[in-house]
Amino acid sequence: MELLRIPRSLPILGDNCLPLLSGRVFPLLRQYRVYGTHHSLTWSSLQTTGRKQNLNGGRPAQCATSHDGASISHANGAPKDSPLPDSLLRDARILYCASPAMGHNKEAHPESNKRVPAIVDALEKLELTPKHRGSQVLEIQNFYPASLDDVARVHSRTYITGLEKAMSKALDEGLIFIEGTGPTYATQTTFAESLLSAGAGITLVDSVVAASKLGLSPPLGFALIRPPGHHAVPEGPMGFCVFGNIAVAARYAQHQHGLKRVMIIDFDVHHGNGTSDAFYDDPDIFFLSTHQLGSYPGTGKMNLIGQGSGEGTTLNLPLPGGSGDYSMRCAFDEVIAPSAQRFKPDIILVSAGYDAHALDPLAGLQFTTGTFYMLASSIKQLARELCSGRCVFFLEGGYNLQSLSSSVADTFRAFLDEPSLAAQFDDPTMLYEEPTRRIKEAIEKVRHLHSL
Repeated sequence: MELLRIPRSLPILGDNCLPLLSGRVFPLLRQYRVYGTHHSLTWSSLQTTGRKQNLNGGRPAQCATSHDGASISHANGAPKDSPLPDSLLRDARILYCASPAMGHNKEAHPESNKRVPAIVDALEKLELTPKHRGSQVLEIQNFYPASLDDVARVHSRTYITGLEKAMSKALDEGLIFIEGTGPTYATQTTFAESLLSAGAGITLVDSVVAASKLGLSPPLGFALIRPPGHHAVPEGPMGFCVFGNIAVAARYAQHQHGLKRVMIIDFDVHHGNGTSDAFYDDPDIFFLSTHQLGSYPGTGKMNLIGQGSGEGTTLNLPLPGGSGDYSMRCAFDEVIAPSAQRFKPDIILVSAGYDAHALDPLAGLQFTTGTFYMLASSIKQLARELCSGRCVFFLEGGYNLQSLSSSVADTFRAFLDEPSLAAQFDDPTMLYEEPTRRIKEAIEKVRHLHSL
């Protein structure tokens, strides 16, 4: 039997080689728990089970703040300029959505439904929520899913239809597998929750774009969402990723807001092969990935730079194992910033994976909380200089709940221009010497390849 089709170049890994990856769920699903058997799902069964869905239909969207309940409704295809009133957007420094996908869960799995709640708890404990920050930090609540048309700008309609049909099988069996390299699982809520998480990213793009029209320093957006997205290829799921959240948002920014040139920065420890595949021949989307050399899924070689009219708009910087703060500071100064300055994006989107942290159990790099603070601060400044501050982060990986939550919290502090608290979380004795010679060689090679 054949599982959902994936690119032949990707290795099939064993159970000990879990891919590293990174959604809020419909109100009626928030308390849902899944029980049942584990069963591999075939592509033929995806095509023949389930109920029919009108792929051209959209669901209305609504966003609200915790301040005054302001909201705006949107029918699919209609303009959606401002989910929040101007008075709130002018004062805000951070906008975020939380979509924890509580029903999409597999027990004892690193990509669990504990991840987003752990982040939200840390934000509250460190007084980085609207309760403590007032109008500086806004959580957009009660947002609605991405429309199927939004998703179909990235993924094939055959895949979207098949996944929705598979939900009836998941309802019967509790948990099913829909792709083999992870393998990637689904529960009966996966389709709905994945649409909702993609919708969170779209909502933040709308809000950040609206805010950028009001002043010189718009708020930054952060989509605290799962399942993650950067491994999902146009034809199907992969590596625990269902829909390419950041890719859907990039196409939406182009289609809805006329932001032609989109830069995607991916600092997850794994290469974002799905995002790369979606835009490999597109000259208007610059995809830049830093990732651990030799890690899942085995893609992201330095010599892959795009094809056709998109040649030169894919940049891969594989980092040797043990790379840490020094490596990423050099990479930002010598590769990321010059690439962005030359490309001149209209918006910057960030696949923010926190699995490169030294404490993460599924990686071999040595980033610290301070590294992620540096990246957030530097990318924020880059967005201010190049694209009127338009920038949205999307959660991808990160599986040690302590390092994940503290690093996201320090990212928020960077957005607020407040000092890092990394010294409270990072233990320098856990670090070892970085392979500086190999790092310098890799950076020099990629700079030469891309004429930076």
